[in-house]
Amino acid sequence: MADSDEERPNAARMYDYFLGGAHNFAVDRQAAEAARAAFPALPETMRAGRAFLRRAVHFLLDTGIDQFLDLGSGIPTVGNVHEIARLANVPARVVYVDVDPIAVAHSRTLLADEPATVIVDRDVRDVAGVLADPQTRHTLDFDRPIGLLFNGVLHFVPDADDPAGLVAAYRQAVAPGSYLAIGHATGTRRSADGEAEIGRARKVYSDAGERVSLRGRDEIAALFAGTTLVEPGVVEVDRWRPDEATEAFGLAGYAGVARID
Repeated sequence: MADSDEERPNAARMYDYFLGGAHNFAVDRQAAEAARAAFPALPETMRAGRAFLRRAVHFLLDTGIDQFLDLGSGIPTVGNVHEIARLANVPARVVYVDVDPIAVAHSRTLLADEPATVIVDRDVRDVAGVLADPQTRHTLDFDRPIGLLFNGVLHFVPDADDPAGLVAAYRQAVAPGSYLAIGHATGTRRSADGEAEIGRARKVYSDAGERVSLRGRDEIAALFAGTTLVEPGVVEVDRWRPDEATEAFGLAGYAGVARID
């Protein structure tokens, strides 16, 4: 594994900590707790986003999708895509993509014994590079439908980098019958002090070297242009086809799944 930076918090490891994973250091836990103090609903929001990923992947598996391109995957920690597929008894093929050297190093160790699952060390904004990477091409069959997953990554793509154009470029590269799943943070939540709390948490991530571009529901829905949304459309992340009763934590995110025709 590459040398890990234990002196500075890392967003991927903070996420791992919030999910109950073991791939984090004291500096990450300290920063995560600072973010929790600023925005008490943050851990629930993170876990709700991961639960959305699980439900979305199950939905795609049920439609016959058995290969996935997980963009901005971070560390494939608790509840990762290939484990979801395995538990559903589907021999899926998965390409994780991340540019964070720490996330990539952890991923390579975790996936060493997973022949149908790889980590591609590229920036998701380098669409041509991701799609042409030998590991991507060896693992995925682009003549068959693919599940494109953008869970918790597009809010790290600023407007200047055209997130809608980024999604469209990947969408145009996959076969008809593919699906697109997006989970995205927002600057509004079901709480009186919600926006102020989010602003404080956003600063914690900025101090950790991550700029966060929070978007409203309409902006997030626009990322699905050119696709056919499945019910219930773009909704608060905990309300996308919940498989059990959920509490209204005031979660700061929206999610949706759409078919690519």
